[in-house]
Amino acid sequence: MAITMTPAAEQHVTKHLEHRTKGVGIRLGVRTTGCSGLSYVLEFVDSAETEDEVFQCGDIKLIIDPKSLVYLDGTQLDYVKEGLNEGFEFKNPNVKDECGCGESFHV
Repeated sequence: MAITMTPAAEQHVTKHLEHRTKGVGIRLGVRTTGCSGLSYVLEFVDSAETEDEVFQCGDIKLIIDPKSLVYLDGTQLDYVKEGLNEGFEFKNPNVKDECGCGESFHV
C-alpha cells in the first residue's frame, strides 16, 4: 500500500506547517458524506496515533487512519493552481464514480 504527494503538495503543506510552528504532518482520511457516499478530509497532525499508517513524503509525514487506508491505497495528493482557483487534488485509482460537484465519491 502506498500513498504519495507531489512536490507541489509537499511545498504547500511545508509552508503551512512552518507558519503553524508545530505539527508533524498532515492526516488524509475519508468520511461518509455527500451525494456519492465518501469525501476526503485533511487536517494537520501534531502527533500520530499508534494505529496510524505513516508515509514519508519528502520532509512531510502523510498520516492515514486504518479505516481510510482501504479507500486511499494508491492515491496521489497534488496541489494545483489554475487561474484564481487553487487547492488539493486527489488522484485516487479506487474511485468508481464522483458526484457532479466533485465533493464526494464512491469506490
